[in-house]
Amino acid sequence: MELPWLGEHCSERSCKQLDFLPLKCDACGEVFCKDHIRYDDHKCSSAYKKNVQVPVCPLCNTPIPVQRGEIPDIAVGAHIDKDCKYNPAQQRQKIFTNKCFKPGCKRKEMMKVVCEQCGGNFCIKHRHPLDHDCKGSSRPISKA
Repeated sequence: MELPWLGEHCSERSCKQLDFLPLKCDACGEVFCKDHIRYDDHKCSSAYKKNVQVPVCPLCNTPIPVQRGEIPDIAVGAHIDKDCKYNPAQQRQKIFTNKCFKPGCKRKEMMKVVCEQCGGNFCIKHRHPLDHDCKGSSRPISKA
């Protein structure tokens, strides 16, 4: 060893490798090699300070606050039982709700298709004034 004062030994008991680019754990402050820097790899006792996860409700996608030491599954379960804003009926709402005003037509569209002349709501097939016998203003549609 030419330069024994360079680098540091890994703090993991089973490793003790001399590392010239040692990494310091941001939770416990000890020095580790690249193989033991993760919290799980060196069984960090201070990982709870940095490794914070926020569970999300699977129904309403709301983040659920969890106290330290509390099991996230229990907090999410309590949220679902009490505070969850999930509405199963909302999933089944009809999309095609805009009924055509043309007499005899029973089609419904997802979006409103409003005639500029009479202001009526029509399906794609009857959207043009000539197709729904428009009773609106008799002025031409375009200036051309």
